[in-house]
Amino acid sequence: MDSEESNREVLLLVKKEEEEEERGYYDEKCPGCIVDNMKKSNSTIPFKHLFFVFLLALAAALPITSMFPFMYFMIRDFGIAKKEEDIGYYAGFLGCAFLLGRGLTSILWGITADRYGRKPVMLCGIIAVVIFNTFFGLSINYWMALSTRFLLGSMCGILGSMMAYISEICRKEYQALGISMLSTAWGIGLVIGPALGGFLAQPAEKFPEIFSKESIFGRFPYFLPSLFISVFALIVTFLGQWLPETLHFHTKNDEEKENYDGPKEDLLEEDEKKSKQSLLKNWPLMSSIMLYCVFQLHDMAYVEIFPLWAVSPKKYGGLSYSSDDIGEILALAGFVMLVFQLFLYPPIERIFGPVHLARIGAVITIALLSSYPFIAKLSGLTLTLLVDLAVVLKNLVSICITTGLFLLQNKAVGQSQRGAANGMSMAAMSLFKAAGPAGGGAIFAWVQNHQNALFLPGDHMVFFILNIIEFIALIMTFKPFLALTNNDVI
Repeated sequence: MDSEESNREVLLLVKKEEEEEERGYYDEKCPGCIVDNMKKSNSTIPFKHLFFVFLLALAAALPITSMFPFMYFMIRDFGIAKKEEDIGYYAGFLGCAFLLGRGLTSILWGITADRYGRKPVMLCGIIAVVIFNTFFGLSINYWMALSTRFLLGSMCGILGSMMAYISEICRKEYQALGISMLSTAWGIGLVIGPALGGFLAQPAEKFPEIFSKESIFGRFPYFLPSLFISVFALIVTFLGQWLPETLHFHTKNDEEKENYDGPKEDLLEEDEKKSKQSLLKNWPLMSSIMLYCVFQLHDMAYVEIFPLWAVSPKKYGGLSYSSDDIGEILALAGFVMLVFQLFLYPPIERIFGPVHLARIGAVITIALLSSYPFIAKLSGLTLTLLVDLAVVLKNLVSICITTGLFLLQNKAVGQSQRGAANGMSMAAMSLFKAAGPAGGGAIFAWVQNHQNALFLPGDHMVFFILNIIEFIALIMTFKPFLALTNNDVI
């Protein structure tokens, strides 16, 4: 009972702070005040700003998963694995390097964004994509690839700042829409990234009439997808210059504040506002962050395992797909996800709410992954149709869960603490995600050598372990663990 009362007090404090933020004094030289004034005078959806943030999120998400379709072949070409069955081990570490780097620096980037602004942090993150993603495509050995991925993750602390920016650039009634658009862009990037990687990798082999083996794309067969993404990120960097800053930098001196004739409580300093409660003691926030981390651990392990499983030979329980085949599947999934998020997700979310959607999504995921080893036994058109359907449905479920949990987290904390809360969420999530590829790659490599086990042989064990993680997440969506309900997001 005491816990429930504490949770209600936290949510009441959040609502009170939101009401207080609607009344503040105006500083004509403060970018945050200018944005607040714009929101008061213009009640429409800020489509232009949301579009720029959409492009920033897309550019930042593309390099995260773009290497997965060709990672197997890249590690093979480096020659670091002594035998084919060991490639999964090295793939796991390469896959988690970005997320480990982001996890170690997300809180630092969040503090930087609170002090110097959201816009500089977002632009620095995109510039990091341009530089380090290009160097990754030019990697000459495994250790160069590993280090460039780690540096890219360390310097691209952009997602937490974008979450705070969305909540500050949108009026209260449009914040859910803004977060939905951000998660859509991020999800599309995570899906389109592998599609680009699959289509553009090894161009000298696929398009010899355009790219010769003596060209830079022949000598560096995985440079073209990295270059494509880096050029796109460079264009987005220039477009991002037109984004307004939303952080408050008040220039009024103490005498002017003394003469302010509004309510004195409106002049609370930022640190006094933040001291209302400790984020670590905010159980509605912490429970939603922990639930989000477990779901993301599952999703990242799946994103790592699926391409490895799809390209692995039939004799090891895989599909014997090429990187082109994976690219086509993920491109289809990305297109369907875009249409779904724009037209179908909003009414579905209003009907079921984010908590119920997470539960339904977890059940669907467990059923889907249980079918994967049996789908691999099929062939021809039947195999193609079922794999396409399963991948599309899995991606739709994942984006529904992610969007809903974003909403839960941002409703559990006031705007004055939202930047720090998002930084904490991104740090925790990144560390969980880093464990996903490393653990997924190691497990996949292990089962490749245990195809004839008596209990859950081969890939049955891989998808069984993924389902255990998803089942844990499903249990966590119920009280007393999850403190928030659908009513708290309305």
